[in-house]
Amino acid sequence: MNCLFCRIVAGEIPAEIIAETEGALAFLDVMPLADGHVLVIPREHAARVEEMSTDSAAGVFALAASLAGPVRAAFSAAGTTIGVNDGEVTGQTVPHMHIHIVPRFAGDGAGSIHTIFKAHAADPSALPDVGARIRKRL
Repeated sequence: MNCLFCRIVAGEIPAEIIAETEGALAFLDVMPLADGHVLVIPREHAARVEEMSTDSAAGVFALAASLAGPVRAAFSAAGTTIGVNDGEVTGQTVPHMHIHIVPRFAGDGAGSIHTIFKAHAADPSALPDVGARIRKRL
């Protein structure tokens, strides 16, 4: 088993476990962006969001939702950024789907998801065509 997160699930690598359910595990990121930076992963291996089973996805997102408030409260944070890097080009460094829960503070220097893109890539008038392309793949 070469997947770092699968090895954490198996108990082969120690982690600071925050919470767990039958289908998901939450632990502290060892390279945190802020105190309280939590990762929520499916117990089953899935490199990308769409590779998770429906039950696994429901469990992972439910655990993330249940942790957002407690993580924020534990650090008196003003908010949280919750996100998924899905694929290497997005910055995903461990190819096992995971959700980041990062406490946020006024003046922390981080921006919103909108700040990672330099310019608007799409023309709003093209929305019907863009929607049609996606629906065609469903």
